[in-house]
Amino acid sequence: MNVKSNNNITINYPGLMTNYKNFPMVPRVIFGQGCFGQLGEILMPKRIHSEAPFIFLVDDVFEGSELVSRIPLIFNDQIIFISADEEPKTDQVDVLVNKIKNDFAELPSGIIGIGGGTLLDLAKAVAIMLTNRGNAYEYQGWDLVKKPSIYHVGIPTISGTGAEVSRTTVLLGPEKKLGINSDYTTFDQVLMDPDLTQGVPKEQWFYTGMDCFIHCIESLNGTFLNAFSQSYGEKSLELCKEVYLGDLTEEDARDKLMMASWHGGMSIAYSQVGVAHAMSYGLSYLLGVRHGIGNCLVFQHLEEFYPEGVELFNEMKEKHNIQLPKGICNELTNNDFDIMINVALSLVPLWENALGSEWRNIINPEKLKSIYQKI
Repeated sequence: MNVKSNNNITINYPGLMTNYKNFPMVPRVIFGQGCFGQLGEILMPKRIHSEAPFIFLVDDVFEGSELVSRIPLIFNDQIIFISADEEPKTDQVDVLVNKIKNDFAELPSGIIGIGGGTLLDLAKAVAIMLTNRGNAYEYQGWDLVKKPSIYHVGIPTISGTGAEVSRTTVLLGPEKKLGINSDYTTFDQVLMDPDLTQGVPKEQWFYTGMDCFIHCIESLNGTFLNAFSQSYGEKSLELCKEVYLGDLTEEDARDKLMMASWHGGMSIAYSQVGVAHAMSYGLSYLLGVRHGIGNCLVFQHLEEFYPEGVELFNEMKEKHNIQLPKGICNELTNNDFDIMINVALSLVPLWENALGSEWRNIINPEKLKSIYQKI
């Protein structure tokens, strides 16, 4: 066996040579109702010293809430409230990194993200950029990060994105929407407390949960499918069906959707997403459409690619009386469509997973434009 790099191992057998990705996983995770109360105990051993604070990036919907009063602040720890109304941006990451460097003489003990996918992605990106030079947009891509991030913790307060488990932090940059995909992106610790997801507005609960559902459909129907991604994807899909088509108690639904999100994120760790995600990135980049609803807006028109998945999606939408916005693209110019199409088509791994290596013979700008025009 010959080690090719930190990420790849080539195994030689007679007549066989296979190059496998050596992906990281979250090394520590705690799950259970009320486990947020253990955060202080978890963080204490990770404190470098009293002058190296923990920085808590918290969704501003919690400002003044009981949750904030439970954050275990000591010494010169700092809370930064951040709006999640828009997708996270590379320049937003740069601003946060500069603030932290200006406020403190040395690196913090760690970054803790508390919120949905936006806050979790920002926490991962800030942790990376505190130890890597340049601007965040320079690291949008695959395996461009050279130095390990500082210690960082993810605490989801809504379930579905899979951001708590993935090795990417998806950001809107000046030229594209693309993740910082690296072995240093993954959280060092995740705390999953289903109680924190109480009170999520119904439509947000649906759209974010559908992000998880679409992860599964795209992974399970992709050309990159393997036993690893299939095992997680099938379990996540089963849980999504229970949550959105079953008759669970609210408590059970919170628990199961949180685990569906985890398994859904794991299902794409060793595979990829597909058509809906690629096209929703175009919507987000041009129009600022939030990721969850963007996936839904696209997915409803993808019967050609995911017929069974779209049928299930429509059942879930009807059961929960969700009305998707219409006419989003009615006033767009040809140049606007070209921008969205170029962003979508730039996500080559997503198309390869969805349609295979010959995807360019199947999909073209005209086809994408015809789908966008329906939204």
